[in-house]
Amino acid sequence: MSFPLLHSAVNIMTPILFAALGGLFTELSGMLNIALEGLLLTGAFAAAAGAYYTGSLAGGLAAGILSSVLLSCLLGAVILRLRANVFVAGLAVNLLAGGLSVVLSFHLFGKRGVVNLPGLPPLPSPHITSIPILAELFSEHSPYMYAALLALAASAVILRQTPFGFRLRSCDRYASAMVSLGLNPDRYRFCAYLISGLCCGIGGSSLSLGLGAFVPNISAGKGWIALVVIFLGNRKPLGLLGAAFVFGLAEAFSNYAQGIFQISADFILAIPNIFTLLVMIGMSVYTGRRE
Repeated sequence: MSFPLLHSAVNIMTPILFAALGGLFTELSGMLNIALEGLLLTGAFAAAAGAYYTGSLAGGLAAGILSSVLLSCLLGAVILRLRANVFVAGLAVNLLAGGLSVVLSFHLFGKRGVVNLPGLPPLPSPHITSIPILAELFSEHSPYMYAALLALAASAVILRQTPFGFRLRSCDRYASAMVSLGLNPDRYRFCAYLISGLCCGIGGSSLSLGLGAFVPNISAGKGWIALVVIFLGNRKPLGLLGAAFVFGLAEAFSNYAQGIFQISADFILAIPNIFTLLVMIGMSVYTGRRE
């Protein structure tokens, strides 16, 4: 029995998981990073440009990571050093990435539409192809999916088992205690922004290099969904995996439903956004009742 919906959901959740993982570090440090959408889009565009001009997927990946890290470095400096408003600065990054990617796409590629790139082949997984559900979940996927799982496991260890993770989590509620110990909470928050940029750069490159093309607004709100995933996953790495898969399943269903139901395509494509809105409302109601 084949479950193509599950396979598609895992592919879709990969960039969401990377962005949510980066946002988790800033969230645990006490800084809400609403620039995930812009960082994801920046990584996708820079990876496309890098792969286009170097002819190398590795060059594209490096360009995507570098651009997203530099932008998050700028964001962190503006917020932590200049004390800019977190929301205004984050929205500025999102708007900048959206507009700049369109302008630079025309100047670098000579077009505002789809830019074809070298594709990234899936990795074969011969040992689990005979197991129905596991085969759909974990076989024949992009290397990015397996990298996301490894990054998730590494993050769980870093956040819970290392001095850096303990101090990073202390920045939220115990910043004054850190200062009394001679530690600077803003340094750890800045590191969290850099990690966020790193993860979004990898996640963004998975969008363009995994697709083998770059299209305007390729992130398509996945950075905003990643924000919801952080809280739906209870700010824990394992929770992120489950929440990201749920949203990936919702988007995969919307793509699958276009060829089945006689409903307006605009409504079907809005299913992931509607699902996100319902989840946010449900979380708000649940949190309000607990308080």
